[in-house]
Amino acid sequence: MARNTVYIIGAGASFEANLPVGNSLKDEIARILKMEFEHGSFKDGNYELYQTLRRHTNNNNAEVNEYLQACRHIRNNMPLAISIDNFIDSERGNEKLALCGKIGIVDSILKAEKRSKLYFDQYRGSRTINFSALESTWYLPFFRTLTENCRAEDLAKRFSSITLVIFNYDRCIEHFLHNALMTYYRLSEAEAAEVIANLTFIHPYGTVGSLQWQDRASSTVMEYGGEIQTHQLIEYAQRIRTFTEGAHSDSMGILKSNMKYAERIVFLGFAFHRLNMELLSLTDVDRYENPAAIDCYATAFETSKSDQESISSSISHLFEGELKINIENMTCSKLFSDYSRSLGYA
Repeated sequence: MARNTVYIIGAGASFEANLPVGNSLKDEIARILKMEFEHGSFKDGNYELYQTLRRHTNNNNAEVNEYLQACRHIRNNMPLAISIDNFIDSERGNEKLALCGKIGIVDSILKAEKRSKLYFDQYRGSRTINFSALESTWYLPFFRTLTENCRAEDLAKRFSSITLVIFNYDRCIEHFLHNALMTYYRLSEAEAAEVIANLTFIHPYGTVGSLQWQDRASSTVMEYGGEIQTHQLIEYAQRIRTFTEGAHSDSMGILKSNMKYAERIVFLGFAFHRLNMELLSLTDVDRYENPAAIDCYATAFETSKSDQESISSSISHLFEGELKINIENMTCSKLFSDYSRSLGYA
């Protein structure tokens, strides 16, 4: 019988597909927001973004200057910030700065998707992902784990016990699974989408757009690694949130319910930031009551023993009952390799 499993996924998981984290992401956002002027005239940087901000403000020069100052402030301080989200949090309530930061996030993530190991150009003859290029990532062992001893007609039942709480704005997992299912089980696009619908996906802070097979009617449909026009950036940026703004409320009830009935929890590439751990918790004072022990596995790549103990304590605080916590200083792919039986469903 499938065990109710919650995967909690952070930026470190997408890093294995070559998406940026840490300094490289901050550098890319700073590049996107670069707009320099000389004697009142545009000199260098993202001219299209400058024009987009002018249209957004109806050419209100004073307001445009406020946005430009916000972009400049973000760029100058990226070396000092833990992350773009942390920097936006440091000026919570500054809506112009938040929008500029989110423009940088959306543009950088879509560009990163296109450079990732998961991207393929269907308009130039590629039919699917180059799965061989993923051998060093966690995506292949994850798929093998999900589908072990499982026929196509059995996938819906197994998938119904699985929740993926994805704190990233990218669509790496959905894109990968959709293509992997089509290839492995010889499913059509619609059939694979129907199977995936049995998984519970929760993006607490949103994504950079809906994939075409997910919601063609969405106003912010964007294929994986798609080319976004600069004038679209504001609309797409407005659909994501930072942890300062909190999670989308429509998914929180499902998250709490599935955490409550979890029998196994797997943290992959997750940084265990305080605000995100609070989001996973039941309330400030109450904890989930688990009558049976929960098996918990977590990556804590390149962290000290002291930090691992702190992480273990923060996980324990989520639940009242017994947790069997395994925290490992390893990558996501190594976790699946070393714990293949423990993480399996067969």
